[in-house]
Amino acid sequence: MISTLVRLHHFAFEKIEQLTGAWLPSLFARFAFASVLGLYFWSSFLTKIGPGPLGFLSISDSAYYQILPSVIDAAGNDVANVAFFPWTIIIYLGTYAEFLLPLLIVIGLFTRLASAGMIGFIAVQSFVDVVFHDIGAEATGAMFDRFPDAIILDQRLMWLVPLVFLIIKGAGAISLDSLLMRRA
Repeated sequence: MISTLVRLHHFAFEKIEQLTGAWLPSLFARFAFASVLGLYFWSSFLTKIGPGPLGFLSISDSAYYQILPSVIDAAGNDVANVAFFPWTIIIYLGTYAEFLLPLLIVIGLFTRLASAGMIGFIAVQSFVDVVFHDIGAEATGAMFDRFPDAIILDQRLMWLVPLVFLIIKGAGAISLDSLLMRRA
């Protein structure tokens, strides 16, 4: 009886994997990323650029205040006094990464590289939140505690799950990566 159940279990899930394995897991990881984080990052990007249809060509002063408030305070609250290296470079790279990397992940183009870049972005974002925004220990959280709602460790660890999956497995059959590979 047990061996029959084991064979039935194996047969059923093997069929499910055969039917969906090439497209569903990666598509679902990209969907989860888009639904949970896509608008979060794109909305944040929009607060850091200039107004109007060509606003994406310029970085607004608010980007400096949002990303590195202590640096802007040290510069006398004047963006013109902020050193180009490294601070202005960080502001520009962070702002455009916040739009471009999620877009690439959602459409499935250069997905592995974009996911790796997004993991780096989240690491830098978390570092900036802790160091420059003075996030306390309660918001930072701790691994393996009984509280699953810390903004930094708990929440952002969950953000990494679909990204790590996409690095390992790629964007899947329903993606621009797959289309490009079929054409190559």
